[in-house]
Amino acid sequence: MSSGSSRSTSPSSDSEWSKKENKMFEEALAYYGEGAPNLWEKVACAMGGTKSPDDVRRHFQILVDDVKNIQSGRIPFPKYKTQGFWT
Repeated sequence: MSSGSSRSTSPSSDSEWSKKENKMFEEALAYYGEGAPNLWEKVACAMGGTKSPDDVRRHFQILVDDVKNIQSGRIPFPKYKTQGFWT
């Protein structure tokens, strides 16, 4: 999953996802839930139209694939820079 900072003004499958777009994506997905009808359209709309429903669906599939690869041990668990008492 990309964490780039460039932002598209129109839906584009070639554009990077900004941190803000990733956060909006996560929040909309949590709000509607995976089983919601027309999920990708709803999430794209909640993101303000910066990504198309197909972009959103592809982004979700990349996330799912990444999780599967991490869980299977094919990719090491990412080391996040965190702040807090647990670090």
